[in-house]
Amino acid sequence: MKKLLVLLVLLITASAIWLAITPSPIQPLGWQPPEAPAMTGVMEPNDTLMKAELVAWGQLRGPEDTAMDSEGRLYAGLHDGRIVRIFADGGQETFADTQGRPLGMDFDTHGNLIVADAYKGLLSIDPQGQISVLTTEAEGVPFAFTDDLDIASDGTIYFSDASSRFQQPDYLLDLLEARPYGRLLSYEPQSKETRVLLKDLYFANGVALSAAEDFVLVNETYRYRITRYWLKGEKAGTHDVFIDNLPGLPDNLQGDREGTFWVALPSPRKADADLLHRLPWVKQQLAKLPRSFWPKATPYGLVIALNEQGQITRSLHDVTGNHLRMITSAKPVGDYLYMGSLENDRIGKLRIR
Repeated sequence: MKKLLVLLVLLITASAIWLAITPSPIQPLGWQPPEAPAMTGVMEPNDTLMKAELVAWGQLRGPEDTAMDSEGRLYAGLHDGRIVRIFADGGQETFADTQGRPLGMDFDTHGNLIVADAYKGLLSIDPQGQISVLTTEAEGVPFAFTDDLDIASDGTIYFSDASSRFQQPDYLLDLLEARPYGRLLSYEPQSKETRVLLKDLYFANGVALSAAEDFVLVNETYRYRITRYWLKGEKAGTHDVFIDNLPGLPDNLQGDREGTFWVALPSPRKADADLLHRLPWVKQQLAKLPRSFWPKATPYGLVIALNEQGQITRSLHDVTGNHLRMITSAKPVGDYLYMGSLENDRIGKLRIR
């Protein structure tokens, strides 16, 4: 027994020394998150997402976002860099391979699939699957994590660079560091000009235009909020908070151009994560440990709808996380909502009208 206790003391001492001398990959700041909102009223948990049809179940790996072409064919960007085209009969084929990590995507009016690729930048893929790089940097700063986009009626592409410091595999390091490395940008296809609209965002993620295209929204995932940038009117060029203190981590964002925004929240808020933000030294040490020691996301499916006044009007849940979980995109197409995920092997399809 004494030998076991001595061994335990030695192991603890060695671990403490290792933590003390090992450099941390982050230099975190402390942050005091607001108290998480109650899951009541419009946010009352329900089983709506468990009624969703599962498209290509078991055939996909990480379909983070989706898009629908003019012929009604569904596209999804996968973990291995491929973008697959899924037919109505369930068949599928590889449409293109970015050799990166395709995330947010939408079709422009010319039938080109515009893709935010985490590694490759902002891409345009023509109907034959040929890939062109549109832009990879702004103001001399390369994109490290091109994330999501929306396309205006005049062809301007609004998109996000989630972090100029951490790339896609290290998105949790960005969470722990709690520093603003994200940007909201625009790309004008005719002039090929890339502009920075907002900088110093806390993980700039989903992007969506309003129905009148007078403002564009960008999710700040690690601040539980959505920021609005005004494009027209007397407020043009300014920004404000559209909605704050969300019940989860907002990922992709999609407007239906009729006054509703759909927000995918891969994980509800967690008390232990909020507590960690108050303890920067603990976060610094945690980042040194294998990720198996880090707090895990709650297996849960959650999507919310917002109106253009920043009010939550509807919530869709899978409280079990068995049918749909870690939903990273919610794209309205006609009467249906298509839901992708960074981790799932399926796409959810839910009738919403």
